[in-house]
Amino acid sequence: MFPRPIAQVSPLARISYQVALPLVLILWLLPLIGVAFTSVRPASDLAQGNYFGWPSSFAWQNYVEVFQNTPMWQYIKNSFYVTIPTVIGAVAISCMTGFALGIYKFRSNLLVFFLFVAGNFVPFQILMVPVRDMTSQLNLINTYTGLVLFHVAFQSGFCTLFMRNFIRALPRELIEAARVEGVSEFQIFFHIVLPLMRPAIAALSVLIFTFIWNDFFWATVLTTKAEVQPITAGLSSLNGQWVAAWHLVSAGSILAALPPVAMFFLMQKHFIAGLTLGAVK
Repeated sequence: MFPRPIAQVSPLARISYQVALPLVLILWLLPLIGVAFTSVRPASDLAQGNYFGWPSSFAWQNYVEVFQNTPMWQYIKNSFYVTIPTVIGAVAISCMTGFALGIYKFRSNLLVFFLFVAGNFVPFQILMVPVRDMTSQLNLINTYTGLVLFHVAFQSGFCTLFMRNFIRALPRELIEAARVEGVSEFQIFFHIVLPLMRPAIAALSVLIFTFIWNDFFWATVLTTKAEVQPITAGLSSLNGQWVAAWHLVSAGSILAALPPVAMFFLMQKHFIAGLTLGAVK
């Protein structure tokens, strides 16, 4: 049922694994390596058609220029203004809905849970027109509030699925013992269940932060102004009208990737604990 450890397979399989692993890793990292080289490639190389060769010189000033000649700081701040409230809102709602669906037994429990899960399987492209029309009627186009409310609503389904399954794995004896002692349901949630959910909250926060920060589709659908555009949508405006400034776009892309990577490494211990907790008994 489970794959055998690589140390227990035949010598030929181990040699094939050791050869294939670095090749696959290089192939997987090749686009990122290409973007990293382009970010320090001078504009003259691109004008001469040197897209994939070794740069004639390393133009580190591209990273300075992207801040001086483009509203990169504004794009980064916009992404934080959208991502942080979304993570807080989605995680807070999912903690409460996951507690209700994971602890209480009522007739429509599975139906409500199914509705949360079913929303994850709806292709988001078919929702573009109705979501934009509804957002426009509410005067939320080109606003942080519109993006935050939309992302919280759409991420709550996945977050509830994650939290509900995590809470169901907690020992019910703790909750029953608290009820016998006369502890209220709110106190059970805040003082017993919530502290035990910290690994799951950390793991879910990293996932949602990455999802929202890297979102491009809805950032371009619900925003058109640089004053509120997240960095993913703002990168497309770094190209000139007649000339494609790929060196600036690549430098901006590397900068845009740094916050999710930094958050993952800062929360790595809690992230792995949240994903693996309950996987083994």
